[in-house]
Amino acid sequence: MELSRIVEMLEEIAPPELAEDFDAGRIGLTLDLDNDVTRIAVALDPTEYVLKRAAQIGADLLITHHTLIFHSVNLISKELAGLLKIALDNGISLYSMHTNYDRAEGGVNDVLAQRLGLVDVKDVGMGRIGRIDECSADVFVNHVSKSLNTHLQYVGEKDSITNVMVFGGSGFKDDFLDIAREHNVDAYVSAELKHDVLRNYDDILLVDATHYATENPAMEALCERLKNMLNIDVEFIDNDPFIGMV
Repeated sequence: MELSRIVEMLEEIAPPELAEDFDAGRIGLTLDLDNDVTRIAVALDPTEYVLKRAAQIGADLLITHHTLIFHSVNLISKELAGLLKIALDNGISLYSMHTNYDRAEGGVNDVLAQRLGLVDVKDVGMGRIGRIDECSADVFVNHVSKSLNTHLQYVGEKDSITNVMVFGGSGFKDDFLDIAREHNVDAYVSAELKHDVLRNYDDILLVDATHYATENPAMEALCERLKNMLNIDVEFIDNDPFIGMV
């Protein structure tokens, strides 16, 4: 299948115009080998493991949420050179769908809300707000951990949880937490919780379920979606950086 046709389909799923301004020039086809595609690999990050696995299965295209090169490059490190060499030697084009996929219908935050069983879900931009059956904070935290199959950390005193906001990835920021507060959210699920945030938003149960676990389900969902759309093989590659930690 022509690479350009697959790109068109990906941009229908997550239109580039939905991306945050800082993603300009960082999303889309970041390594264009103009190749025919017979097999696709999907993953959250273009790590060495993921690229080697993509090569092993004969993928012609690797679709990731995070791009291989985020900041401008003046000098190419040995690590970056090695990753690019794997892609080039094996004819793997690279495509990234970042904050446009966060915002998109059926994207990162919709999938996260679905995984946690939220109902009456509202789109609040980058995040989603929904309801669950009333439960204690302990019950909710355990539910998040099991639903996302991850360890987590949390802080905040709440007698009961009903209204929940989710934000896949690094969402513990004032702009988004203020939205949660405006909507009387009881619990906020995201990643990369910092000390100043837990001090300033102690009226909300803050659940840090890791960057990987809050975004990875959406890439799994994308893989299944592409399998149903395309008449070619699509494989999901899992590469959780926290596996093996104690």
